[in-house]
Amino acid sequence: MKLVKSHLPPRRAIWFSFLTLSILLLLCLSLVSSPASARPADTLRVRAGLEELFVDPSLYSVLEDPSGKLTLTDVQQPAWTRQFRPGNTIPTTMDHPGSAYWLRLVVQARGALSQHWYLELFDSHLNGVQFFPADGSAPTLTGSDYPLATRKFPYKNFLFRLPLQPDQVQTYYLRLTSSSKTTFLSRLRTEQPLAVHFQTEYGLLGAFYGVLLIMVVYNLCLYLFIGEQTYLRYVLYVLSCSLVFLSEDGLGFQYIWPSYPALNELIIAGSPILLLLTFSYYARQFLDTPQRLPTYDPWVRAIVLLSVLGLLIDAVWLNSGWGFWFYLLPYCMIYYAAYRVWQRGQRTARFFLLAHALVAISVGFLILRKLGINTFTTTATVYSMNVAFVIEVVVLSYALGEKIKSIKDATIRAQGKLVKQLRKKHEVQEQLVEQLQYNQDLKDQLNSELESLVAQRTDELRQQSDTIAAQNRELLQANGLLALQSAAIEKLNADLQRDLQEAKTARVLSKEVNFGEFSQIYPDKDACLVYLANLKWAEGYQCRKCGHEKYCDGREPHSRRCTKCRYVESATAYTLLQKCKFSIIKAFYAVFLIYTHKGNYSSQELSRVLDLRQGTCWSFSQKVLEAMRRRRQAPDFDENEGWTHVLLDATGAETEDSVLGVGEEASSARA
Repeated sequence: MKLVKSHLPPRRAIWFSFLTLSILLLLCLSLVSSPASARPADTLRVRAGLEELFVDPSLYSVLEDPSGKLTLTDVQQPAWTRQFRPGNTIPTTMDHPGSAYWLRLVVQARGALSQHWYLELFDSHLNGVQFFPADGSAPTLTGSDYPLATRKFPYKNFLFRLPLQPDQVQTYYLRLTSSSKTTFLSRLRTEQPLAVHFQTEYGLLGAFYGVLLIMVVYNLCLYLFIGEQTYLRYVLYVLSCSLVFLSEDGLGFQYIWPSYPALNELIIAGSPILLLLTFSYYARQFLDTPQRLPTYDPWVRAIVLLSVLGLLIDAVWLNSGWGFWFYLLPYCMIYYAAYRVWQRGQRTARFFLLAHALVAISVGFLILRKLGINTFTTTATVYSMNVAFVIEVVVLSYALGEKIKSIKDATIRAQGKLVKQLRKKHEVQEQLVEQLQYNQDLKDQLNSELESLVAQRTDELRQQSDTIAAQNRELLQANGLLALQSAAIEKLNADLQRDLQEAKTARVLSKEVNFGEFSQIYPDKDACLVYLANLKWAEGYQCRKCGHEKYCDGREPHSRRCTKCRYVESATAYTLLQKCKFSIIKAFYAVFLIYTHKGNYSSQELSRVLDLRQGTCWSFSQKVLEAMRRRRQAPDFDENEGWTHVLLDATGAETEDSVLGVGEEASSARA
């Protein structure tokens, strides 16, 4: 049955993962909350033929000392002896970190023993372990808070020799302290099985760390040669996992930092945090979640950071021993991301799903041990995480190679397409070269034909030039007579041109002319601005801001800038043409037509003549009529004055806000 659909949004995926974890937690707690019925602690019986015996917590008698001040003499008193409880009544044996726990183990040797017996405590993270032999000899004080030299046997776990006597019942006491919750799992072994166990265990662990070292070196070399960052992230992930295993199984404290228990505690607390960071750092790039799941990836990063913060708080302040729960939500989210990426076509994601499915099973065994459920606790389940991680390392290394290979294959295919395109381009270039060569041959042929034709034509022209030279001599004589006539004609033309110009100017100043004739007097905008500037400053320049009389040219054509206050005044400022939105030539002609017709010129006719919108022509006509009215009321008005005096009307120019020429046609822009 499919539990998670591929179209779940990021928030629903997070709530789904959280709900799944909650159900799993409730099931585990329900198992924990129903312990077996309490019964008195059993006596361990050993004999000569027996070589190994697993010590279940129910075989201990347990006394919790919250004050941590009780001594062996105190706990042997009847008042305290009656307070020892069987270990099977406490699901998680050491429920209160900081308290001291006294364990009482009763062992009976049946007959003479051929070998010595040893007690091995599996948890190497106990901060303080004090072993009291039954014969009353000096106790052994050791633990993870003490250097390795305090242990009688330099072994990663705590190992104590039991001096058993034949047919005697002996009682041994252990005083344990721990900063986190743990159980009392242990085992009794004789010398021969213990030696075989050491050889097997260290051989397997050596092979395990050898595989990790090979994967680190191999992928580091690939990173140095290829430069692919995913290999470096993978190396960091494997190194952080190695650090977690070294601190978890005690080999790091046994071989690498045996004299630094504080460093051992720091690595035990910090390596899980480093593992979560490097795992998410590697998995997100391996799965390409920022590109393939752009809306889901930010949630994954946020949950990872929150989980890291929770792990840090638990390691520094809480010391609850339940920090592994912070792994489940980000791990489930990354596993779900791998599933989504696999559905979207990334084939290498299936290796990620397979490898971490095995890790998830081994993590389930670890959670059961942390909860005190030892039903599935065997040597295979204890070391299942090592096996799962070796498989994961190998599979992910292969998957990483497959991913790089697929990227390389895609690159090769792209390069092949590019080569084909370049080959086609080269063929086209060769065809172009052939065409150019053909054109060059054709050009040479045409040039040779043209040269022959030019030579033939040159001979013909030479003959004609001789004929023309003779005719030129005759024309020179006629030209002398024509030169005299030309001088007389030029004088007459100059007089005629002057008379014609005076006539046109007179017509412009006195009566109606067409736009073509008007444009000859004012051919362009520059001519209009020159005329308007000369008319405006005919009596001299004076700055309107400060009254200064000296100026220089401004940026705009025919504008003037005061040399004192730098105020710039254009040629159209404070005139009838200020803020005029269409051609100044048409504006000149419109003023001329309206003035010469004494204001009786319709806006329809003006629109037709100037090729402007009627609304624009009507607005400008009203402006001109108002200026003419003010001019007639002026004291210096003369009935015979020209139309150009209206141009200097400046009343209302500063507040004029009407928009002229909004609908100009294309011909207006060309003008």
